[in-house]
Amino acid sequence: MASAAPVELPQFKGRPGWEFTDISGLDLAAYEPVTEAEAADPIETLFSVGQRSAYPDGVIVAPIEEAPPELLGSVVAADDLFTLLNNSAEYRAGSFVYVPRGVVLEEPISLQTVHPRDGGLLHQRTLIVLEEGAQAEVWEQYLSAGVEQNGVLNVVTELVVGDNARLRYVSGQNLSEQSWIFGAQRAEVGRDAGLDWVALGFGSTNGRVRMETKLAGEGAEARVTGAYASHSRQHIDFDTTQEHAAPNTTSDLAFRGVLQGRSTAVWKGNIIVDPGAQKTDAFQDSRNLLISKRAHADAIPGLEIQANDVRCTHAAAVAQVDPEQLFYLRSRGLREDIAKRLVIEGFLSALVERFEAGPVRERLGEALERRLALILGD
Repeated sequence: MASAAPVELPQFKGRPGWEFTDISGLDLAAYEPVTEAEAADPIETLFSVGQRSAYPDGVIVAPIEEAPPELLGSVVAADDLFTLLNNSAEYRAGSFVYVPRGVVLEEPISLQTVHPRDGGLLHQRTLIVLEEGAQAEVWEQYLSAGVEQNGVLNVVTELVVGDNARLRYVSGQNLSEQSWIFGAQRAEVGRDAGLDWVALGFGSTNGRVRMETKLAGEGAEARVTGAYASHSRQHIDFDTTQEHAAPNTTSDLAFRGVLQGRSTAVWKGNIIVDPGAQKTDAFQDSRNLLISKRAHADAIPGLEIQANDVRCTHAAAVAQVDPEQLFYLRSRGLREDIAKRLVIEGFLSALVERFEAGPVRERLGEALERRLALILGD
C-alpha cells in the first residue's frame, strides 16, 4: 500500500528554487515505495566501466546500509520533502565507498542503480569518503528497467574529499522518459584537495537536481561539468552552488544543454564567497542550444560575495543554431541535417575537451553521441 507524503510537495513559483519546475502533476502518494532490493536489468546503460572484484586493503565498496550511520547526513541536510523521505525510507538502494588515507586507486569504481518497476518510488543514496591523500575515480549511473516505466527516483549523494585528496565523480541519469527524478547532491572538499565532478542528465520526464560544492579547506579546487540533451516534452532542472568557505580556493563550472521538440530546461547557478574567503577564483558558464523553435531554456547565474579580494565571473547564453554556420557548411556541399549535426557536435565538444585524452573523454563523447542520435532521430 502506498504511503502518503508527510510533507507537502514544493509549490511551483511558491518556493525559492522551484520557480521553473512545476511538479503539481506528481501524485507522490500513488507510488509504492520499493522496500527491498529487486533484481532488474537496465534498458540501456550510459557508459560501461569495468568493475573490479578486489581492492587494496582498507578500501570499501559496499551497499549503503553498511555505511557508518554517523556519516550519513553529515554533508546533505534533510531540509526538504525529498531528503526527509530518503532519510526515513525503509529501504535505500545505493553504495558506500571508502578509500583510506594515502591509497591511490588506479582503476575506476563503477556503481549502478536500476529502478526496478513501474509505479515504484525508489530512494537511492551514495556516500563516498576519501581520506587524506587518497585518490579515486567513481562512475555512477541511474537507469530504468523499462522504456515506458513511470516511477520516481529520489537521490541523495554525499561526497567527502579529505585534505590533499583527489576525486573524480561521474554521475549520469538515463531514466525512462516517463519517470521523475529528484536529487540532493553535495560535496565537501578539504584543504589542497581536488574534485572533478561530471553530471549527465538525459532521461526522466521532470524533476530537479541540486548539485552543491563546498570548498571547505584552503587551497581546495573543484571543476564541475554538466551536460543534458532533451526532446519531446522533457523538463530538466539543475540547481548548482559553488560555495567558497576558505581562502585561496578555485572553482570552474561549465554546463551545456541541447534541446529538441517542446522540451524545457533550467540551470540556476550560484557562486557564494563566505566572509574571509579571500583570493577566491570562481567561474561559471551555462550555454543552451535550441534546435527546435518550441524548445525553451533558462540560464540564471548568481553571485553572493562577502569578501573583497576575489575574482568571480559568469556567463550564460541561450541561442538557436546559427544560420550563418549552417549556410557555410551547406555551401560546401553538406546536406542540411548533416550540417546541423556538425554544429551541435561542435557546441558540445567544448565540454568533452575539458578532459585529457583517454577513457574519460572517450566515454563521455560516446554517451553524448548516442543521445544526440536519439533526439535527432538518426
